[in-house]
Amino acid sequence: MEKKLGFVCFGEVNTPIERLRMKHDEALGVLQGMGYELLDGGLVIDDEQYKTADAAIERLKGYDMCMLVVCVAGWIPTHAVVRVTDPFRHVPMLLWGLCGWKENGRIITTAEQAGTTAIRPTFEALGYSFKYLYNVIGKDYPKAKIDAFVSACAAKKALRSQRVGSMGYRDMLLYGTQFEGNSMRGQIGVEVETYEMLEMVRTLDTLDPKDVEDGIRFVKESWIIEKPCADAIIEKGVRYALAIAKKIKARGWEAITLIDVDGMKKLEGFPPAMVFMLLEHYCGVLTIPENDVMGAVTQLIMKDLTGQTVPYLEYYEFFEDSMLIGVPDFIPKAATKGDVHMLPAAFGLLSSSLLNVSKLQTGYVTCARLAFIGGKYRMHVYTAEAKEPSPWNEYGWDDPAPQLPSLQVFPDSCTVEEFAQNVCCQHVIVAYGNFVEELRDFCRLTGIGFIY
Repeated sequence: MEKKLGFVCFGEVNTPIERLRMKHDEALGVLQGMGYELLDGGLVIDDEQYKTADAAIERLKGYDMCMLVVCVAGWIPTHAVVRVTDPFRHVPMLLWGLCGWKENGRIITTAEQAGTTAIRPTFEALGYSFKYLYNVIGKDYPKAKIDAFVSACAAKKALRSQRVGSMGYRDMLLYGTQFEGNSMRGQIGVEVETYEMLEMVRTLDTLDPKDVEDGIRFVKESWIIEKPCADAIIEKGVRYALAIAKKIKARGWEAITLIDVDGMKKLEGFPPAMVFMLLEHYCGVLTIPENDVMGAVTQLIMKDLTGQTVPYLEYYEFFEDSMLIGVPDFIPKAATKGDVHMLPAAFGLLSSSLLNVSKLQTGYVTCARLAFIGGKYRMHVYTAEAKEPSPWNEYGWDDPAPQLPSLQVFPDSCTVEEFAQNVCCQHVIVAYGNFVEELRDFCRLTGIGFIY
């Protein structure tokens, strides 16, 4: 995901230009050191003819940036700032006030925060989408907050060209997995495309036998299969995955969800756990079952913000201080602790396919879920310490029942009771690390309600 930034620095005409240039160069160097691609609009002062302001506009015009850094190096009349920023009002902005320094025991200032405190309410009144940050004398630059906002802006831009594929729609007639197409495209930017399971079935006869052979070899060489499994089962999963992969590559989908219970299991008699895993391998896509479009979009958001291939998990049990979350089928390789372990297992009437019984990585996690309730989007977020759970199993598996990939999460941003009153789906998306700032910024930029 590209993080391309525009940069422009402001200071008053009466402030010594050498000092303003020094502050401009230092701030620009900090951002360059953080690894962003930058286009410098230069140093702008409040000259009467707006020469420096118009020069900055010309430099920045046409640049495909995800955000504009409005860096304030000293007092600046607000009109000069608006002259530059208004042509880019469609782009999110970081209003960033630098700070003074100490010299001979005295604080020396160019009145940066006089400038930013005049600009901040003006930006709000003009309807700009922005975040306000400031430096403090003797403290490091607010790099973590800058990076969180840059990530949110880049994610917002990236989502406008991203697509989710859904084979089938509304598995098990679920409600919370549905989506509203107009607001999804208009407010968040994601295009959702559906296609029929029949297309997958008809594509099976067009597969290259060598590709099927290579897929079978990959499964046998890359996964630890804990019990004997018939080659026919592995071949079937490979063929389904290759058929769906053709559609994914043709349409350019970044995430995929399949009709599971009412489709792959009911009509094809084949639980699609290994299909999802192979689709991640073949196409690098995010995967989630049960036509959970809202979950897939949450995955896209989380991946854009974190750079991780984020797994979906499902709630199984609540305790006084924690929740048991896991999956009945598969996890992505990126979230797997150690090797990938697969097990031929029977559940209810289903006896074919391979079940993922790998361990999930533990550690500090951010859990999030997008929902559309009452005509409005909301993002439910909490942070937690994720640990290996106590032994457990889902009722219905043949003995010995498999230990499903799972975590016991101990929330620290809320109590279990507070979490329970805000939870908005049985599926949750998990990222490793703390990404609350990034999610909060993203939700502000996109008009999504933020629940934390």
